[in-house]
This record gives sequence, C-alpha cells and structure tokens, in this order.
Amino acid sequence: MKQSLENVRLTEWATGAGCAAKMCSRDLSEILASLPKSQDPNLLVGLETSDDAGVYKISDDLALVDTVDFFPPMVDDPFHFGQIAAANALSDVYAMGARPVTALNLVGFPVDDLDGQVLQEIIRGSKSKLDEAGVALVGGHSIVDKEVKYGLSITGLVDPAKAVTNGGAKTGDSLIFTKPIGVGIINTAVKRGGADPAMVTAAIASMTQLNKAASECMLDAGVQACTDVTGFGLLGHAQEMAKASGVSLELDHTAIFTVPGSLELCADGFKPGGLENNRLSFADVVNISPEISGAFEDLLFDPQTSGGLLIAVAEKAAVGLLEKINGAQEMQASIIGRVTPGNDCAPLVTVS
Repeated sequence: MKQSLENVRLTEWATGAGCAAKMCSRDLSEILASLPKSQDPNLLVGLETSDDAGVYKISDDLALVDTVDFFPPMVDDPFHFGQIAAANALSDVYAMGARPVTALNLVGFPVDDLDGQVLQEIIRGSKSKLDEAGVALVGGHSIVDKEVKYGLSITGLVDPAKAVTNGGAKTGDSLIFTKPIGVGIINTAVKRGGADPAMVTAAIASMTQLNKAASECMLDAGVQACTDVTGFGLLGHAQEMAKASGVSLELDHTAIFTVPGSLELCADGFKPGGLENNRLSFADVVNISPEISGAFEDLLFDPQTSGGLLIAVAEKAAVGLLEKINGAQEMQASIIGRVTPGNDCAPLVTVS
C-alpha cells in the first residue's frame, strides 16, 4: 500500500539531507580537473572558478545565466521541501546579479510506494516560491527512484557587463553575509528525531527566504563579488571567493549569526556527513582561532541548504547596503569580515 500524504515523513525517504548530500569538494575537483575546458568565446563564466552559475553571452547586452540544483528532502513536510528547493535553486542566479525567468522541475520519486499527492505538494510548494520570484515553470523531467529527490534548473538573464562573479573581491572590501548558518545541523537533527519544533521553524524560515531582495540591494550598492553559501559551508564558499579573486578573507566569528539551537544540537552530536567532508576539503586553506569553540568551528563547515549571499562591497558602501538588506528581508544580515591582500603563504580564509 502506498504511503499517503497525511502519513508521510519525507526525511524517511532519503539517506542524505539537502545540500549536505553534495559530493565532497575534493572528490569533485579531482573528477573535473582532467576534463577539457570549453573554448567557446561566448562562455563568460564556466567551470574554472567554481562559480554559482554559468554565464553565456547572446549579444552585447544580453547573457543567459544557467544553473541546476536538486537534492533529497531535509524536512518532513512536502510543501516546505518544495519551497526550500526552489529558493535554493533560484539563489545561484541571484548571486550572479541576474534575473531568473524560467524553471524546469527535476524529480526522482518512488511512485509505487508514495502517493502522488506527495509530489503534488512538493511541486505546489516550489511553485509558490517561483511565483514569488516572478519565474515561469515551463516543464521538467522525472524518473522513478527509491528515494525522493527534487530540484530545478533555472535560467536567468543579465547584461554581460553587469554579471556578478565570485572573483571580483578587492582588498579593503567589507564582507556581508545575509543569513544565519547552522541549518545543516538542524536538518540532521530533524532526520534523527532530535530537533525542537521551534528550531525547525527557524531553520525553515531561513531556507525558504529568497535571496531576491538581497541581490537587488547589492546591485544598487555596486557589489564587487558575490557567492551563495550552500553545500560547502561558509568557509568552503568563502575560500572559493578568495581563490577566484586572488585575495584573502578575514572573518569575525562574533558577527556571524547562527540558527537558534544549532550550536547546542551540534555539541550534542547532530552533525551531517557533509560537515566532515568540508573540513577535509578546506582545512588546509583556512585558519581558525583556537579560541573559537569546537561547536562554532563545526558550524563554519556546516553544509547550508538555501543559505545566504556572501557579498564583497566597498567599505564605504557596506553600512548603507547592510541597512537596505535588513530593511528588505526577514533574516538579519551582518558585516562578518573584510578582504585582505592575498599571497602564497597566507591562508585563503582566517577566522578570529
């Protein structure tokens, strides 16, 4: 008998959880390293800088921005799962300073074991966020799978001269981060039945918030570089920005907000497997003060699902941008650090 919508606990239908299910960055880099690079001159942003999306020039004033994201459920409610998946997929386009316009569904679903209404609710949740973003759902593709998986391919538009990459951070820039970290810890606790309802509510509120408003604000402020923080955690995506920009980043851990309850759950052992993968991948290029607690250090490597934007902006514009972002969205952003000169001896990211 198929499990009904009323009885489903979605996280029971997956071994992973959200962006914590991503391949280890080190493994992925080894696989991609030997593949031939595109020689198409119209490909403005490709694989080389580990950016959030590809950018392909159509004309002097128009480029396509393409990205895809899918994953297993990290929450039990199908509608919320769909909302989170859509917000997560859209985020890559927002990080590039682009406007998302169309979406395609990607579905893996155990249709013989789960009632089709479950998938309907997932897509209904996704559609609610696409509507909020002004994005047209134009189709998709589905396969039968033993586990539930859902995500979207998003296409956006941008002026090629105005596309934002992760490689434009300049020495002296301030770093703004637009959401709290710790949702991977909460999601792991959900899967193991150890999360308090208030913690889950806070995590869902963060994961379902679009990065649309923050993206629009940063464009008005003259953003230098941006990336969204997802499966490789805050430090993983920060080091990608540092490497792509040829700089180093200094972060102040006291300025980084955390999802309520995530530190306590982390100390209790609720850690996703992706957290340790991130630590193994990035430990050699980051330096974390020994005065920072073990639980907080873990959160710096915690895989985020539908995380915030890490924005590099000129110091003189940072406070004004921060005020605009915090006036435009529910989650509170903060200035978490600064950009410093890069050199071969310095770590890419230092946290004090």
